[in-house]
Amino acid sequence: MTTSVPADAALVALRDCVRAAQADRTRLRLHGGNTKSFYGEQATGEPLDLRPLAGIVDYEPTELVVTVRCGTPIAELEQVLAARQQYLAFEPPHFGAGATVGGMVAAGLSGPRRATAGAVRDFMLGAVLMNASGELLHFGGQVMKNVAGYDVSRLLAGSMGILGPIVQVSLKVLPVPAAEATVCLSIGLREALSQMNRWGAQPLPLSGTSWAGGELMVRLSGAGAAVDAAVARLAADHGTRLIDPMAARAHWSGLREQTDAFFDDPLPLWRLSVPSGAPIFELPGRQLVEWGGALRWFKSDADAAFVRQAAATVGGTATRFRAAEAASGVFPALPAPILELHRRIKKEFDPRGLFNPGRLVAGL
Repeated sequence: MTTSVPADAALVALRDCVRAAQADRTRLRLHGGNTKSFYGEQATGEPLDLRPLAGIVDYEPTELVVTVRCGTPIAELEQVLAARQQYLAFEPPHFGAGATVGGMVAAGLSGPRRATAGAVRDFMLGAVLMNASGELLHFGGQVMKNVAGYDVSRLLAGSMGILGPIVQVSLKVLPVPAAEATVCLSIGLREALSQMNRWGAQPLPLSGTSWAGGELMVRLSGAGAAVDAAVARLAADHGTRLIDPMAARAHWSGLREQTDAFFDDPLPLWRLSVPSGAPIFELPGRQLVEWGGALRWFKSDADAAFVRQAAATVGGTATRFRAAEAASGVFPALPAPILELHRRIKKEFDPRGLFNPGRLVAGL
């Protein structure tokens, strides 16, 4: 089943703009609310605002699927879902009031629940993309199914818009957990990493973990009886203490939106994605750990090559997520075969390089 896009004025205007850019060989910088403009390589080209392409096209609560256009504010979508006790389980960060669904998919970022719920791409069912000729390309649909070849709808997650405007997407949604609780344990980082890995292998309703400054926070979500039993077990076995629900919500929101005090200084912010069992990194600066040890945030002015080598040594990658001054080389360098694959895919969808040139990889 393919999605459908209303042939309205906003869509026609987008098509005309893309065709004019192709004719004039004008590069286009796609954007929505610009709340993630800090992320990725430097954007170039004439700005093309996709926010006019907004609205929920279809929502089937009983089927757990919503089809929404790219310019729709994430907050608006979340409000509609919440009214039916449903949500985006990957907890997409907004980084500002104007964050849009298109930017959410293009950036491919997920929040604290990602380690247990999955990433943005795991919830992508279908998408409509506009190519450099102004044509609409339909991928996937509104049901989970096996596919052969490229699953382009998922390929768009994290593509930073280099393949073209994401006109609309179909997303899987989930019911809001019946119960949720957060507990805290004062513990060192080495012990915290070991404990998070042990708990991750046990039948606990984990939905988030974080460690910073000697405090390990653990979020539990699911059926009321399961959450209550897990809270009691952790308290009895490890001496954890229950966190006030309002303070707990503020904590996880602060991590998702990077409003937590940890992020509040001018030092560069590094995002290291590593195996959860990776050892402690001896890097200068402050550290915050999420995703059971698989995500390590560093506030550090360490040399970029040193940080990347530290991550690569354990089979991980390092991204310069934020910095006061713009710099190239935000993402880790790609191996030659992977870079060539990126080039081939880019050429297939955008042969003249109109869309977000260099935003993901230099030269694309």
